[in-house]
Amino acid sequence: MTAETNTGPMLGQRHVQTFLLFLSIVVNYIAKFNAGVAVVAMTNAESTNPNFPEYNWNEMERSYILSSFFWGYIMTQFLGGWLCRRYGARLTMFVSTIGSAVLVLLVPFCVPWGGWQAYCVIRVGMGLFQGLMFPCVHAHLANWCPASERNRLGALANTGLDFGTLLAMFVSGQVAASSMGWPGIFYISCAVGVLWCIGWIIFGADSPRQSKFISKAELHYIESSINASSKQEEKIETRQIPVPWKAILTSAPFWSLFLVRCTQSWGYSTLQAEIPAYMNGVLLMEMKSNALFSALPYLASWVMAFVYLIVSDILLTGGTLTITGIRKTFNSLASWLPAISLIGLSFLDSSQKTLAIVLMTVSVGINAGSTIGSALNTIDLSPNHAGILMGIVNTGANIVPILTPLLVGIIVKNEQDRVEWQVVFIISAVIFFVGNLFYILFGQMVNQPWNAADFLDQQKAPICQEEGQAAKANAKAIEALQNEKQEKDNNT
Repeated sequence: MTAETNTGPMLGQRHVQTFLLFLSIVVNYIAKFNAGVAVVAMTNAESTNPNFPEYNWNEMERSYILSSFFWGYIMTQFLGGWLCRRYGARLTMFVSTIGSAVLVLLVPFCVPWGGWQAYCVIRVGMGLFQGLMFPCVHAHLANWCPASERNRLGALANTGLDFGTLLAMFVSGQVAASSMGWPGIFYISCAVGVLWCIGWIIFGADSPRQSKFISKAELHYIESSINASSKQEEKIETRQIPVPWKAILTSAPFWSLFLVRCTQSWGYSTLQAEIPAYMNGVLLMEMKSNALFSALPYLASWVMAFVYLIVSDILLTGGTLTITGIRKTFNSLASWLPAISLIGLSFLDSSQKTLAIVLMTVSVGINAGSTIGSALNTIDLSPNHAGILMGIVNTGANIVPILTPLLVGIIVKNEQDRVEWQVVFIISAVIFFVGNLFYILFGQMVNQPWNAADFLDQQKAPICQEEGQAAKANAKAIEALQNEKQEKDNNT
């Protein structure tokens, strides 16, 4: 009679933590990406609510606003990983979200006297706070996800990217066109952030052992699964494990992940930030319909995230594909098909609105596979250093959204010129293709040797052994010289 395998409760605290991570991404993405709709509403009051101030910002100034968030965002990625290891995800994510929520509330009060420059300063501050979040998300998932559920729970948490963007696009457009006007976008963004912080303080926990609500069965299930996957007899606190910087920075699988996340960010951020402007300028769509159709691709992306999740579970449990096969296959679909769609999109104009919307929807929807395809690869490579890896990867990936709006500002001098947008989309398509090619060739989906808690000790052992052997050899050489000298003295 075989012992029954402990699979933990079907619904437990690991799912609560996953849901809280999902919501954290949603509320932060609402604050982060409402600017794509807000700047259109703030510069074209006739398309929304004419009872609120309108600002005469040119395309380059609008591009500065859209990219300014990332000026701050890239500065705190490493800090986020360090703070998470030092103080835990619970405190760090709380500070990240409450700081961003307070700052987004300042926009309606500061822009009237400070103009687009004040808006940029606020978004830089928001970026500084939100930069702490994703390293914590990945470290938190590594602490809470049993090995067999890592792909599922990680993907579920990351569906917040699509749902948050969906709400930022759709709700922001509807609010801007309502009696609240464009200031209402920022009031709502602040409110949902504060509500999440309250729930996080109550239910969030840095690890299963620190949770006040977890059952003993679930605690044992999570810890035994994580320990077994790490081949450790005892669980060592992640924050106590030294970071093997040299091994990480000379790892080909890590750099393939870094590159593919950067190229993925380029294509995605181009669409994410510029869809409202493209629809308003090239497709000649008003804000109400613009908000609906700007959000439609992200609705498709959110739905497709669950499709990818279900398919990957079926393929994994059935043994049809390994995690390596799933990651590379899904990431290829998520990169190369949108690349083709972007090229097609670049040749359409206002007489082909329906086809343009279909291609945008397909491009963003299929791109949802990149979450399972590559976003979770930090945990594959090293659960012990997932937060640090995410800090490095996210720094590079979020330098890109600084560049894409600025590139659009340089290329697109007339937002109604389809040919200028053509250049933007074709560049993104090529970058999509190249990044995924490197990931296929060099990416890996297994724990790297440097994930081991005693990796640095193992590296030092041979050196110490060599030093000991050298010392012995030197001692023998000295002894031989002394003996030789003694013999000469005796002979004389």
